[in-house]
Amino acid sequence: MRLLAIGKGGRGPESELFERYAARIRPRLELVALADGTGSPGEIRRREGASILGRLPAGALLVALDQGGLAPDSEGFAARLASWQACGKPLAFAIGGAEGLDRPVLDRADAVISLGMLTWPHMLVRAMLAEQVYRAQCILAGHPYHRAGRP
Repeated sequence: MRLLAIGKGGRGPESELFERYAARIRPRLELVALADGTGSPGEIRRREGASILGRLPAGALLVALDQGGLAPDSEGFAARLASWQACGKPLAFAIGGAEGLDRPVLDRADAVISLGMLTWPHMLVRAMLAEQVYRAQCILAGHPYHRAGRP
């Protein structure tokens, strides 16, 4: 499982949180940090999109994170993760840069999901996605990590 994300990470609490959850996921969520694009907003999106598509494993099932995508709850995300993994293709997630994902990336995506309508720092989105993948695997395994509803 691979996460293609625009922006070099570095060390910090967001990176540490991503690593904490990525290490729990099976197979491990591999982070591929890609350089920010330069130029006009359109040129940035084009360059970053080309970088994402260039690092996408051959035949991979691509899930793009975009504010305009479907916003499933945790159980819905778990069901989708199970179906994505059952297809037998390498699974890859993509997080764009500040200008968003380029149209060819969204067109190539097999699924487009959103973490909601709020704007999140890209480094935090990495950690949030890793936590949700871990949570989904716990839901699918019947592990008590996830607690549906309110206490």
